[in-house]
Amino acid sequence: MKQILGIGCFVLLGLAVMGCEKKPAATAGAGMQAMPVQTVTVALEPVAQSSEYVATIKSRRSATMLPQVSGMVTKILVRSGDHVKAGALLMVIDPHLQMATVDSARATERQKKALYDYNAVEIERQRKLFEAGVTSRDAYDQAQQSFGNTKADYQSAVELRKAQEEQLAYYSIRAPFDGVVGDIPVHVGDFASPMSSPATVLTTVDEGKDLEAYIYVPTERAGQVRLGLDVELMDNDGKVLDKTKIDFLSPQVESTLQGILVKAPVRASPELLRQAQMIKARVIWSTTPMAVIPVLAVTRQGGQSFVYVAQGQGGHFTARQTSVTLGDTVGNNYSVTSGLNVGDRVVISSTQFLVNGMPVMPLPGA
Repeated sequence: MKQILGIGCFVLLGLAVMGCEKKPAATAGAGMQAMPVQTVTVALEPVAQSSEYVATIKSRRSATMLPQVSGMVTKILVRSGDHVKAGALLMVIDPHLQMATVDSARATERQKKALYDYNAVEIERQRKLFEAGVTSRDAYDQAQQSFGNTKADYQSAVELRKAQEEQLAYYSIRAPFDGVVGDIPVHVGDFASPMSSPATVLTTVDEGKDLEAYIYVPTERAGQVRLGLDVELMDNDGKVLDKTKIDFLSPQVESTLQGILVKAPVRASPELLRQAQMIKARVIWSTTPMAVIPVLAVTRQGGQSFVYVAQGQGGHFTARQTSVTLGDTVGNNYSVTSGLNVGDRVVISSTQFLVNGMPVMPLPGA
């Protein structure tokens, strides 16, 4: 009898425990609250299909100053960054030997001039004597020949003197146009020569305007690159410094880089972009309407991107986790290539607290 009574008590206790477990579960299911969330409605917006490359800024008028004569650099009259006018003296290569050559050529010219002047008088005198019958035809012909020789010698001496003076001008390095002096790799006392390999670079002069962006586009894009394509020039932080278009397309491939050179004019101020500066260039191939969503809407799990879409039925909404394929960023938004449809309501707040199928309540105006 005691054994039967114990079994009965055990059964009653088990039923009581089961009753306690079921009651809270039923209460939780009936009273689950929808989480308030903000949403955006998916719409199509124009999205640029683009590629980024490294571009180099170059001036259309940029001169590399190389020596045309050999000698020691004796004077450097400018500093890097100086603004100079056309013809301004930049530096001097020791001209003393050439100055001596010029002096010698001038002395030779004076000597030839004196002899030429003498024979000019003599030929006139011989002509009068010949006409008066005092001298023979041979004497007059010899005077003419001598005059012709001295005239040719004098003209040759004049041209030699001019050539040596022009050569002397090469020892003075002058700015070819108004511009800014670049790096000056030589120092006073250095030997400069056009015969060295590589040739000695004295300095550069850049006009500082009419800049161009040099961009090398990979050959696999050869079928897409064309004149008139939009280009955005950006700094390292992605800030757009200038918007321009391709206005030059090389007809051949650069063998070393295996790229096609394209150029785009730069309109930004010299304070933003400078000669030889390297920047980012975004070449925009086309613009396509695509779905765009805020960056805040995207969550990632195991390398896959997801968003939560608020699906409504009968006035009630649930969060449905949806896998998406992202394209390029557009400001603070992502373009979406697949996974969403126009009109979907994407959740953009409290996404870290959501689970698939969870009740949500879009806030008014969202």
